[in-house]
Amino acid sequence: MTPPRTVILDNEAIQALRSTAHPKHGRVISQVQVVAQRKRRAIPLSVVVPTSVRVEAAWDRRAPAAALINHLRITDIPLESVSANIAADLVARLDVSVADGHIGAAVRAVADHGPVAIITSDPEGMAAVADPVRVTIVHI
Repeated sequence: MTPPRTVILDNEAIQALRSTAHPKHGRVISQVQVVAQRKRRAIPLSVVVPTSVRVEAAWDRRAPAAALINHLRITDIPLESVSANIAADLVARLDVSVADGHIGAAVRAVADHGPVAIITSDPEGMAAVADPVRVTIVHI
C-alpha cells in the first residue's frame, strides 16, 4: 500500500494531542512521530484538521495551553462553500455531526494529492463519510 500523503485528524485525535493527561495521548503522539520521521526523510506529507473539527475539539490556536499542539504544524482545512455543500450532504444522508461531515469533505478535497489517512476513534463513521474515496483508517 502506498503511504498516505495527507493525514486528517478527528476530534478525539485533536483532544488527545492537546492534553498529556488524555488516555489516548501516547497513541496519537506515536502516529505524529511517524509523520515527523517521514518529513525528515523528505517524504511529502501533510497533517490537517478541518476547522469545524478544531472548533468541536475546542482548540483555540491563540490559547497559551495550545502551545504544544501548535508546534506540530497541523494545517487547517477551512469550511468554504464547496466543502460546506459536500459536508451538508453527508450530514443529511448519514446523520453525522458537522465536524464529521467536514472530514468527509476534506477527504474529497485532498484525495487528488495522493493517499489519505484519518486518525480517529470512530473508524466506522470515518469510513462512511469518506466513501467512496479509499482511505487508511488509523484507529486510536
